[in-house]
Amino acid sequence: MAHYSAHQQAAAGAVPAHFKDLFTSGRLGSAEQDNGNSRNNNNGRDDNNEQENRLNNANNNGQSEAECWVFGYGSLCWHPGFTFSKCITGYVRGFVRRFWQGNATHRGTEEKPGRVVTLMKDVEGITWGCAYRVSGNTALEYLKQRECTLGGYATLEAKFFPRVASQDAPFSGEAVEVLVYVATPENQHWLGEAPLSEIAHQIATSRGPSGHNAEYLLRLAMFMHEEIPGVRDEHLFELERLVLDELYRQEIPMSSVMGRNPDRIRRDSHEDIRRQPSFEFTSRVPETKLRCLNI
Repeated sequence: MAHYSAHQQAAAGAVPAHFKDLFTSGRLGSAEQDNGNSRNNNNGRDDNNEQENRLNNANNNGQSEAECWVFGYGSLCWHPGFTFSKCITGYVRGFVRRFWQGNATHRGTEEKPGRVVTLMKDVEGITWGCAYRVSGNTALEYLKQRECTLGGYATLEAKFFPRVASQDAPFSGEAVEVLVYVATPENQHWLGEAPLSEIAHQIATSRGPSGHNAEYLLRLAMFMHEEIPGVRDEHLFELERLVLDELYRQEIPMSSVMGRNPDRIRRDSHEDIRRQPSFEFTSRVPETKLRCLNI
């Protein structure tokens, strides 16, 4: 079904200067990326149409670039940090989401690592998230630094099933290949399974250069509540409850946990021309108009 790529053995070394504030700025620092993000961010009000038009114009002018789809199931759901032309909600089969990966570069420190999500194989598992269409090498190089070099993730290919099937190719109800970043027990940041109460305590008391570890979990839970209502993620939602209880117990104010609101992301932009979905598990999601995440 899938294979791990050479990114699993990501080369160690000094982190480029433009990645030092990877999450806090969300920018690569290069002129090419700054130009793309200036259109995409726009104080959170740009719906990515300019990005898509720019990519289409480049293709029409003979500047065609290779495209691929990247699946996000953690922070990529609410903070991609790279230029993309489309964002589609959906799921991958055969995996479950777990807070078993340690993090010492964004949501924790070497002395007190935080916890972030990875995917674990499960024959009956389904993990919801969103897929981004990217072109060229800039976004992939950014992700290689963010997920592999800094995060300890490897790459995996999987089948992605869109939430909404439409005539907007390639999403016609059939699965497509996506690139997925996953952590394995072999990486240096791996923490593994633990009682949920211990994981919640660790998340509620960890902070890194990118902000509080609890923000990572809470924004991921918000993405699920807002974008895919009616779908349950028991591991995520139970940790959400436990972390909120822990923050309250320790009198940690939410204002000190949540950083600046992420930029608005237009998802499922093809929904207006959708046709009857033909893929499995559609009935799990109510047929309602999705609201854009703006938290």
